[in-house]
Amino acid sequence: MAMEEEETRRYRPTKNYLEHLPQLSFHQFETEILKTEYERLQARQPMEMMSMKRYELPQPPAGKTTDVASWSECVDNSYAQLEHQSTRIANLELMSKYGCEAWKHYNAALVKMLHQMQKQLQDLRKQIQEVNWRRKTSQTEAGEKLKNLEANWVGLVSKNYEIERACVELEKEIASLEAEYDQRKKAQLEAPQERPEEEPQEEQPEGQVPGDVTPPRLEETEEMEQGEEQKQQEQEESTASAEGEQEQQEAAPPSTE
Repeated sequence: MAMEEEETRRYRPTKNYLEHLPQLSFHQFETEILKTEYERLQARQPMEMMSMKRYELPQPPAGKTTDVASWSECVDNSYAQLEHQSTRIANLELMSKYGCEAWKHYNAALVKMLHQMQKQLQDLRKQIQEVNWRRKTSQTEAGEKLKNLEANWVGLVSKNYEIERACVELEKEIASLEAEYDQRKKAQLEAPQERPEEEPQEEQPEGQVPGDVTPPRLEETEEMEQGEEQKQQEQEESTASAEGEQEQQEAAPPSTE
């Protein structure tokens, strides 16, 4: 209920919020009496006073005092007024005899209707509370799920960033090793050509052709090649271990914290 009250306070309807609705039609509620009364109001005419003639017993006009028909009409009016008064007296007697009980039954019916309406109101309020509770529960659960998913997403993004940074570092290291290897290989290829100009001629051992010359620093070259191969193997092992850790992290279930 607090959320609904807050939304009600924040909601400010505009002046033209009923424009999408059709115009109301009052013709089906109009009767002949209402139409006549509307016409009188439009013409600005005064309302006619209630006629009390039927409750009076006037005598025939002065010019018709000897007219039998006029006197007959007056007598009929007297009979009608007498019967009307008799009916009123009968209604008063019935009301004095049964009116009290009738009003008691009427009040009891009103009390019963009141209790029914109050019960319906309580049921509706209970339904509203249940709906609000279910909505709050669903929204709370959805919020927890979104929070967990967001935390999982942040963790995955951080891991991807770390993996990407490690890959960049490995690429840099590989590039530097390749450049170093190329430089050493180039130096090895250029080393036999760079001989001292005045190098004393060593005595050739027996069985060796004078033109055969053993390249200098052969043992060092083999050691360098072995070192390069060992570095490449270590680099491949580190790359394979990094990929294995990434696969294990991806295969692991997401955190529920």
